[in-house]
Amino acid sequence: MKALVKLACIPRSTYYDLVKRLNRPDKDADLKVEIKAIYEEHEGRYGYRRVCDELANRGKRVNHKKVQRIMKELGLKCIIRMKKYKPYKGSVGKIAPNILDRNFTADAPNEKWVTDITEFKLFGEKLYLSPVLDLFNGEIITYTIGSRPTFPLFQIC
Repeated sequence: MKALVKLACIPRSTYYDLVKRLNRPDKDADLKVEIKAIYEEHEGRYGYRRVCDELANRGKRVNHKKVQRIMKELGLKCIIRMKKYKPYKGSVGKIAPNILDRNFTADAPNEKWVTDITEFKLFGEKLYLSPVLDLFNGEIITYTIGSRPTFPLFQIC
């Protein structure tokens, strides 16, 4: 053993300290079981902060860093929700007059056209679709696709 310790360039005391630690029982075993139960109870949606709060609700006060370390040891990561596109930024720019007044029917073709923008996720990439719809028969007149939801998507070419 002396030769191995000398070869590894570590003091003998370090080796014996590690051997002693390996034989010690895990003091966080019950906490690990409870953290894993909370994680599975909430189907992997809880990260270390919410797990820590849930432990506090159950009467166990544990430091968030300890919960984070234990979750990392157990390989528990929370599922991150995808953020949705929110185009509303308040009243920016000029507001167009309400000509349609929620009357979304037309008596003749090419009388009323409307457009909107929709976000799609394809192959890990966001795409934005802006169709122009004829309200007479619901037919799509034209559409544009872009990688960013900018004003040129709304323009008819």
